[in-house]
Amino acid sequence: MMGALEVTAPAGVPFIDFSREFDAPRDLVFRAWTEPDLLVQWLGPRRLTMIIDEYDVRDGGRWRYVHRDSDGTEYGFHGVFHGTPRPEGMVQTFEFEGAPGHVSLDSVVLEDLGGRTRVRGRSVHQSVEARDAMVQSGMEGGLREGFDRLDEVLGSLRSRVT
Repeated sequence: MMGALEVTAPAGVPFIDFSREFDAPRDLVFRAWTEPDLLVQWLGPRRLTMIIDEYDVRDGGRWRYVHRDSDGTEYGFHGVFHGTPRPEGMVQTFEFEGAPGHVSLDSVVLEDLGGRTRVRGRSVHQSVEARDAMVQSGMEGGLREGFDRLDEVLGSLRSRVT
């Protein structure tokens, strides 16, 4: 593992920031973030299976995926990409279908560190209360587990390149 996940949710403001370094070049991290066959291998907790209904990585492109647990319970998420996603970063809306109308605007920046990549993200919510609900939902643990899985995917991609 390259680095520890850092998550901050400052009091009184409706956003969550996170950052983590990965031992992989930015282009590989970008591929893992934007190619559906790679995304399903790492996004979310290991105990859930991810099914992508739509993942149109372009300005105005829609995305939707479902996480399914072992008893068949499904958790759907959807949004829209804003601006052209590129290795420097991307912006998208994010909505959990279990809490309709609570939309966040999420941005991710991929910093090239010369063979390593720092991922920095910000999730802006409609209110401090909505942000607090996201924090209390266990999002940090899910993010941590997903990023640990991303490490594994990136390791596999690096070994195929070398």
